[in-house]
Amino acid sequence: MKAFELSLYLVLDPNLCRSRSLVETARAAVAGGVTMVQLRDKIAGTTGLVAAGRALMDALAGTGVPLIVNDDLDAALTINADGLHVGQDDMPADEARHRLGRGKILGLSVETEAAAQAVDPSVVDYVGIGPVFATPTKPDHKPPIGLDGLTRIVATSAVPAVAIGGLKAAHVPSILASGAYGLAVVSAICGQPDPKAAAHALRMAIGNERSGKQFRRGRR
Repeated sequence: MKAFELSLYLVLDPNLCRSRSLVETARAAVAGGVTMVQLRDKIAGTTGLVAAGRALMDALAGTGVPLIVNDDLDAALTINADGLHVGQDDMPADEARHRLGRGKILGLSVETEAAAQAVDPSVVDYVGIGPVFATPTKPDHKPPIGLDGLTRIVATSAVPAVAIGGLKAAHVPSILASGAYGLAVVSAICGQPDPKAAAHALRMAIGNERSGKQFRRGRR
């Protein structure tokens, strides 16, 4: 079964990574303490995602850090990625699990308590909850839920949760206090002058609050 750690989850943004390649950013971020990497590119198409994903799989080989592909199941299967992340408006989670198989990681975005309560822990491994704050990296995002909303949604989730949306190192104590297991970030690492140092600062902030934990798929 695939192990994963949600403490510091990097969502790669090709626009923010223009000054560096996705591979260079990912390598530096992992060296700084990132525990999961997601490839998200809504305009690349499957062919573009496969090319980027293969390069990232090679770069992450031997690090123990999983590569998750956002939304595109065909790309995830083609590159044999470690997992897939889908949103509420993407492929249904049960269909994604059926095609993905039991040995891969499956994440699901949730924005409401009702959506979190509907998650089947035999299908979904973790949820991404947000946006906590407004963020320009995803202009079509739903209204921000704030820290109070995050806490309420985390409390209803039967699977581990990672918070996302406008998060910086200063938010670490509040995010972990909500019950979320970690932070998913984009601009806090992508596009920073030194992605390794940015990741390290976040990882140190997380470590000061709580030791990282690993989660392994469990079936009832």
